[in-house]
Amino acid sequence: MSSTRSDRGLLLVISGPSGAGKGTVIADLLKKTDDTFYSVSMTTRRPRPGEVDGKNYYFVSRESFEHEIETGGLLEYACYNDNYYGTPVRAVREQLEAGKNVILEIEVKGAAIVKERMPEALTIFVMPPTPEILAERLRGRQTETDEEIQNRLRIAAEEMKLAAIYDRLVVNDEVSRASDEILSIIRAERQRRMAAV
Repeated sequence: MSSTRSDRGLLLVISGPSGAGKGTVIADLLKKTDDTFYSVSMTTRRPRPGEVDGKNYYFVSRESFEHEIETGGLLEYACYNDNYYGTPVRAVREQLEAGKNVILEIEVKGAAIVKERMPEALTIFVMPPTPEILAERLRGRQTETDEEIQNRLRIAAEEMKLAAIYDRLVVNDEVSRASDEILSIIRAERQRRMAAV
């Protein structure tokens, strides 16, 4: 897999704490471009009501997932709450070779694994404007107890300490502005790589 071809897509790893709005920013970004592919993760957990196989996740058996691990079919994977989650490598490589940019929305540990395996990946950390706004967003969801929110805020504080290891930092103060900033980063990086070939 050549990383010097100028027409090859960019691999973008986007992380950020729960409540930073990275999923909303990515959804807005995907509406603004037709050359970007959102990588669907694979999981062993059961689908939730309304989730669609191949759109939200690839829902597979534990045996199938472990086969993917053994045969090198995953770019990265982790186990949470006794369920596996991972990034199928084949679709990522196919889209990159076809000239598409590929977005992986993954947590900090997974991002480090991807960067190690594919050093050409561009890492972007999406931050909330302030810790107070992050707390407001989490409470505004009204889906978790105060204890769960406090736990998420503790995890977020740890994750935000690692933001400095990312290539770029984007503050999500307004969704459209943040997605425009990421789009500008993508275009500038593709131009830089084309000029370097």
